[in-house]
Amino acid sequence: MKTRAAVLYEMGAASPYSESLPFVIDDISLDGPGPGEVLVEIVSAGLCHSDLSVVDGSRPRPLPMVLGHEASGIVREAGPGVTEFVADDHVVFSWVPVCGRCLYCAVGRGALCEPGVQANIDGTLLSGARRFTDGQARVCSHHLGVSAFSQFTVAAQESLVKIDRSLPLDKAALFGCAVMTGVGAVVNTARVEAGSSVAVFGLGGVGLSAVMGARAVGAYPIIAVDLVEDKLELAREAGATHTINARQDDPVAAIKQLGQGGAEYAFESVGSESVLIQAYLATQRGGTTVAIGLPTPNKMFSVSALSIVGEERTIKGSYMGSSVPRRDIPRYISMYQAGILPVDKLHTHTLRLDEINTGFDRLAQAQAVRQLISFA
Repeated sequence: MKTRAAVLYEMGAASPYSESLPFVIDDISLDGPGPGEVLVEIVSAGLCHSDLSVVDGSRPRPLPMVLGHEASGIVREAGPGVTEFVADDHVVFSWVPVCGRCLYCAVGRGALCEPGVQANIDGTLLSGARRFTDGQARVCSHHLGVSAFSQFTVAAQESLVKIDRSLPLDKAALFGCAVMTGVGAVVNTARVEAGSSVAVFGLGGVGLSAVMGARAVGAYPIIAVDLVEDKLELAREAGATHTINARQDDPVAAIKQLGQGGAEYAFESVGSESVLIQAYLATQRGGTTVAIGLPTPNKMFSVSALSIVGEERTIKGSYMGSSVPRRDIPRYISMYQAGILPVDKLHTHTLRLDEINTGFDRLAQAQAVRQLISFA
């Protein structure tokens, strides 16, 4: 079948992307689902910094590729051997296909699924297959098993989570990355207790979701840090009790004052090694620093080794919010429906597919939180 898709052929295009046009919008071929795979019509797809890091070349992927990993859609066809999904099911995608059989899956750490992570590195589905081909007969890679910047996509059934049909599908897309990653970092990775002090550095979709998660578990104070005043205002609406504009104030000093010596938990969602150091320094003795953002692979950070031991500090990584998608996405949707997670705050722009290059300009310039491409 044919599908309208945004294909990335080269990384490292000069900005503005509205002029260099890294994404080519074209009708390409999509093979039907193989064994254990599902054909999904995409309804809504989010633009995320993880996509931008492929566009700018900081996280190389095999090209050409159909990007996009935060999405919702409707099942149109189930391949041989698929028993969990039928036509017309509403689904959210997980950007790590969780095989359910490897060592990490067996102990409840699906975000680290070995076959899933390897498939993501290779740009394939969990089976090793690629289903997209462009008009020049070039096989296109899949992005994180999702490839949501296409009207239709094929995914492994392990990449899908069935959801309540009453949830609008434009809102549903946000649970596949921003909410799962940010709330999961608070709930699963750090396991923040009620009354604990929390600081969140960086207020994109993931950082704002971490703020929401902190409020949901009863943290106090919840201190949000960013360089953009509009995002600080969104953080206050999402549950932050205090905000710090890092252009104007030293966030480490301010957090130490607000948190009586520092925050018990600090979350870094920028993907910057220098901000990660700030987050570490902003924690109190015995505090925990959680790295959520993905820095470029060659970046390193340095902190006092003595402080880790002598002050019993903890540094943790959080990938996909340490989530088990089929457990956590329905939970977070229920929390949203109950009014506990104000996920609507994340959605700042709606785009057509042919506006994707302009959307990535807006993302790179920190002028948006979550932009959703609407295929409806």
